[in-house]
Amino acid sequence: MKTKITQLSASETWILRHNVMWPTKPLDYVKLPKDLEGTHFGLWKDEILVSVVSLFIEDGSAQFRKLATETDKQGNGYGTALLSYVMQYASDQKVSKIWCNARTDKTSFYKKFGMIETDRRFTKGNQDYVIMEKVIWKG
Repeated sequence: MKTKITQLSASETWILRHNVMWPTKPLDYVKLPKDLEGTHFGLWKDEILVSVVSLFIEDGSAQFRKLATETDKQGNGYGTALLSYVMQYASDQKVSKIWCNARTDKTSFYKKFGMIETDRRFTKGNQDYVIMEKVIWKG
């Protein structure tokens, strides 16, 4: 298995985001208002894009959004590899913490990275979320 991680344009993430996260919604539903301000990453397996994530750095913290791995490729470590890469990238940018809006049924995945649940929760599109975070750099 040959994999590589590269930076992508925002538009290169949209189809995969849509297919995995919100396939019954219009494509515009997965586009983020600040997509053009983010840094986007993709994990490729044998020249096929199988996982994407977007990172937004603002005021000393980094939020990753829209982590998506092709449904038939989940459970093979691609999302883990991509998120590990993004966490290191964020640390290299010397942000103090990294956080995300985690689907509540995915919190155990993020806990493997040392992320903790906050008391901030919300619902969007009939999906429950909790904000999770991790301190990654202490200047």
